[in-house]
Amino acid sequence: MTNLQPDIIRVRDLLQTEKLRIPNYQRPYKWTAKNVNQLIDDIIFHNDKSAYRLGTLVIHIDKEENGVFNIVDGQQRTLTLTLIAYAIIKNCDENLKKILIRGESIESYKPKINFAFTNDISKANIQNNYKVIERRINEFDEKTIRFFFDKCELVKVSLTDISEAFQFFDSQNARGKDLEPHDLLKAFHLREMNNFSTEEERKKTVENWEAMDTDKLSKLFALYLFRIRNWSRGYSAKYFTKDDVDIFKGVSPNIQENFPFAKMFRIAHYYTDNYNASYHRNIDKNEFDYPYQLDQIIINGKRFFEMVAFYDKMIESVKHNTTFNILSTIKTYDGSYRTGDKYIHNLFYCGLIYYIDKFGNANLSKAIEKIFVWAYTLRLKLYSVGIDSVDNYALNSSPYTQVQLFKKIREALHPSEIMNIKLESLKENRSSKTEKIVELFKNLRYYEQQN
Repeated sequence: MTNLQPDIIRVRDLLQTEKLRIPNYQRPYKWTAKNVNQLIDDIIFHNDKSAYRLGTLVIHIDKEENGVFNIVDGQQRTLTLTLIAYAIIKNCDENLKKILIRGESIESYKPKINFAFTNDISKANIQNNYKVIERRINEFDEKTIRFFFDKCELVKVSLTDISEAFQFFDSQNARGKDLEPHDLLKAFHLREMNNFSTEEERKKTVENWEAMDTDKLSKLFALYLFRIRNWSRGYSAKYFTKDDVDIFKGVSPNIQENFPFAKMFRIAHYYTDNYNASYHRNIDKNEFDYPYQLDQIIINGKRFFEMVAFYDKMIESVKHNTTFNILSTIKTYDGSYRTGDKYIHNLFYCGLIYYIDKFGNANLSKAIEKIFVWAYTLRLKLYSVGIDSVDNYALNSSPYTQVQLFKKIREALHPSEIMNIKLESLKENRSSKTEKIVELFKNLRYYEQQN
């Protein structure tokens, strides 16, 4: 691309670009309140930095239209920045305006972008998001306002050939589509590490993360971490998408707000680091793991990466355990290869992993039996099993559910509370190729033979 001209542009300069336009071929403005709040949170959180990159802006310089700058990529963010600027100017009191402009005309801050909208979706979202911004604009003090205008930046790519502009846009989006939810989490937690870690620590973290197989990471999050966290809270967990990544974001160790709920996590975080860094560890060779729990609040930054590695190792150990007959049988019975049976298999392991995460190996054989009967009851009651059936069963919104196991484990204080769960015996088997499963039910006295 011979006409590629990357540049760095401040928000203030971007908003003063009079010839900036949104071409007709662009999709409507669809950012939601969640997107707007995340952008505002980022601006406020990073307002002590010398500069902060907000993303990429791709424009096509249309020479046939007197050099108009058509936005090819970045209109959602650009529109939101424009709305924030208008809200700042409208809602700042006069004293703050005088401090802010310091002799400059307020017009030097007012956006000169002239956008026109005919699409009803765009109009509605602009109105709704502006209300969201107005409710939060009082959080912008002088420091944050100056940071927003002068230190928040975008990478601007200008192209004069429309075909090259779309080619660049497509390549950017293709890369974006290839990003898995765990890739977004990697970027977030690495950024969180910037304020309280060394370059060497970040480098090591990235190396360890990259050493993990991406397909394996994808399954770890989608099939286990996400489902256990959501099911334990009573939420659907069929598919893990980019819209769900917030469930793996928590509190930062250096959180400025001294919220009471965060104290115990901060204590555990710093105690673990101090204990492991003590010279005594050179003598006793002990090491203390951070006390992770699958349903706990996450500590942002390095603890997130350590947590993923911790559960990857733990889950692999549980899945490869063949000590118990049940664990061997569910992998080898005739119908185990079918999609529906794999859903049940995953449901069982999610329950078992959640139990072990909370109670370790205490009463493990009995726990395996109880969770097996609970999970595979659904298999034997249905002719076919889909992901919706399993999701509803886990959430106690299925006519076949006897108990909300994940909620029980979350609330339990002792393994006996799980052992004492009452499950009904089955009287018929509606599935095929599950004779070995039925045999296990009979051995455990959970199947009543019909005469």
